[in-house]
Amino acid sequence: MTDPSDKKRVLSGMRSTGKLHLGNYVGALENWVRMQEQYDCFFFIADWHALTTDYADTSKIKENSVEVLLDWLAAGLDPEKCVMFIQSHVPAHAELHLLFSMITPLGWLERVPTYKEQRENIKEKDLGTYGFLGYPVLQSADILIYKADFVPVGEDQVAHVELTREIARRFNGFYAGKRKCVFPEPKALLTPAAKLPGTDGRKMSKSYGNTILLTDPEPVVRQKLKTMVTDPARIKRTDPGNPDVCPVGDLHKIFSDKATMAKVNEGCRSAGIGCIECKGWAADALVKILNPMQERRKKYEDNPRLAWDILEAGSARAARVAGATMDEVRDSMGMSLNYEASRSAAK
Repeated sequence: MTDPSDKKRVLSGMRSTGKLHLGNYVGALENWVRMQEQYDCFFFIADWHALTTDYADTSKIKENSVEVLLDWLAAGLDPEKCVMFIQSHVPAHAELHLLFSMITPLGWLERVPTYKEQRENIKEKDLGTYGFLGYPVLQSADILIYKADFVPVGEDQVAHVELTREIARRFNGFYAGKRKCVFPEPKALLTPAAKLPGTDGRKMSKSYGNTILLTDPEPVVRQKLKTMVTDPARIKRTDPGNPDVCPVGDLHKIFSDKATMAKVNEGCRSAGIGCIECKGWAADALVKILNPMQERRKKYEDNPRLAWDILEAGSARAARVAGATMDEVRDSMGMSLNYEASRSAAK
């Protein structure tokens, strides 16, 4: 086995939103499972980040955090191969966030694309808060406190990694002193995510109510597929269709084998099969993937303490790494908890 110290470090996280869906799996989780074999991986449940939009009701935060972990374990993340932890259980994140907030220009935050986008799209919540504006600084603290080499992101999140690099450069410029740098600049690790439509044809998202959950039992998966929109030009059973413009066709491209894809392409384009039959094949492919996950999940559902122990152990490991970084940060700023060290740094 490769020594973790010889591996490049990866940091990523998911908000405490509860049970995950296929979009979460295809967009990130499937890739994380592969990464844990190659990198020194730190994956965290971002319960503080969940508060940036859901601050008014925190009653489900802890429960949702556990649900996220159960889906991670079900998908194949292994506590022997990666560190899984809860953000709020490593308070050093908050300290570094505070220090970064002192040096981050307001204009850097106001130009973050997702800030503007969410302010425009989420009208039902008051996002005019300090925490929402500053959440990219907290993200930067999340990344830099572990001195991550890579952050796996989609194209829409590259700006956040670039902001993190800018904050690292600014901090190093102010405080590195005799050190070459305090923080290395992480790189975005672009993760190509397949287009995964929800049951209404739009991007799969809980906010649209169009998801297929990783925990959905087979009858629910099949029922959801039956209602899924298809090629809008195929009105009658005898009309030929086009899998390339059909949301069900997109599911087949991601989850079905070559033999099934060949049947879909031939049957749909020639009107040799109907949409119901095509949806049934897609459901077969999804159930084949979801059933093993649900079996693994049941082990932890039956013994939730086991899952919580994994989080606690991971949080303790993360806290040790974060604590060492914070010792270095305070020392570089002349704010060490040790009086003699602070005097030495100030000279």
